[in-house]
Amino acid sequence: MAMKAQLRTDAIGNITIHMEGGLNFENSGSFRKELEDLTITNPTSVITLDMNRLEFVGSSGIGFFVDTIKALNAKRDQLRISNVKSEFLKVFKLYDLNLMDVLIDEFESDDTHDMSQRFGNRKMTFQN
Repeated sequence: MAMKAQLRTDAIGNITIHMEGGLNFENSGSFRKELEDLTITNPTSVITLDMNRLEFVGSSGIGFFVDTIKALNAKRDQLRISNVKSEFLKVFKLYDLNLMDVLIDEFESDDTHDMSQRFGNRKMTFQN
């Protein structure tokens, strides 16, 4: 499965890469090269990899991807990932990527069905 990526730059120069399709070993090498070039040409930008539309992550591709993020962030803490699907989070954990360092915009929780227990049975202040 091929991977596509769209780049968007915001007003202050930060870059978001919207990944789409599949991340596997065949496209990992070229993706790493593109990321390396992007970090070199934009040294002050925060680069966010939006994984919302990523449908497939191969085991060999994810290993290479994790190594890429670690290597590029070792030079300068510049890369972030966002909108990671739960099945991909599990794979990241297997490869020992400390996600809290690079993960943003993740507020997914399965606890929302018990909101009354978390906040108590508060009375409404408006009229029904």
